[in-house]
Amino acid sequence: MGPIGSATARLLAARGEEVVLVSRSGATPATADLPGVRSVRLDATQSAALAELATGAAVLYNCANPAYHRWATDWPPLATALLAAAERSGAVLATVGNLYGYGAVTAAMTEDTPLAPNSEKGRVRARMWEDALALHRAGRIRTTEIRSSDYIGPHAQSPLGARVVPRLLAGRDVQLLCSPDTAHSWTYTEDAARLLVAVGGEEKAWGRPWHVPSNPPRTQREAIADLAEAAGVAPVRVGQIPAVITSMLGLVNPTVRALREVAYQLERPFVMDASAATAAFGLKPTPWTEVLTATADAYRTPNA
Repeated sequence: MGPIGSATARLLAARGEEVVLVSRSGATPATADLPGVRSVRLDATQSAALAELATGAAVLYNCANPAYHRWATDWPPLATALLAAAERSGAVLATVGNLYGYGAVTAAMTEDTPLAPNSEKGRVRARMWEDALALHRAGRIRTTEIRSSDYIGPHAQSPLGARVVPRLLAGRDVQLLCSPDTAHSWTYTEDAARLLVAVGGEEKAWGRPWHVPSNPPRTQREAIADLAEAAGVAPVRVGQIPAVITSMLGLVNPTVRALREVAYQLERPFVMDASAATAAFGLKPTPWTEVLTATADAYRTPNA
């Protein structure tokens, strides 16, 4: 269970909701110990079984995250099964999305920015939303989607995650795959979960996407300096791995290879506007200092 799914489960459990965590492994995360939360082993591409499990549910939260290099093969059958389950069960389908579908942009992204994907991953995500929206408009399902930028937070898969924070805490230099000096929006995983819960339960939220309220953009270099300050450690040097080495790494590492087609997101300004969600739901981003402290602390105490 990823950080957004876990955070969503915690928020729902705190409201007294019954929560079913679905995963292929059936692993029991810490959140499964909360009152009203249970884990089920299920291949979510099996739409009939998923629909049966979702019967009586108010919301079907799609927090899935296939391996980065397998989006093109793993997302389509999963997305199809989720749509079928939403239609058969009547549950609202609330999906955790991202900004990939917008492609390379020249201005801050809003929910009205046209989908113009320029990568395979972007095309996968755009198609998922277009298919869901078509069924919503046809009256066959009710759906909504939240969209985050790159994540920051405890246990988040992120450019500011496992490749950066442990080195920072150890006082070692940080080498990045992409430019350290372009403005970038960073979304706190807990803020994504808060918006996901809000839109799943609000009829006014359905039939459109929502950007997750996020702190003002920071370059990777700035964010790493901020992390060092929050962690109480000395600043470290930040550099960029030469492109030729990144290309060589991509030959043996499928994740690095998969990152290359979306490197534009960190090679040019990539900023989103989430004012619509703030206006509609009163949600604001968690203060940046709290985000940084929580992120650093998670790597000091890995099981936290």
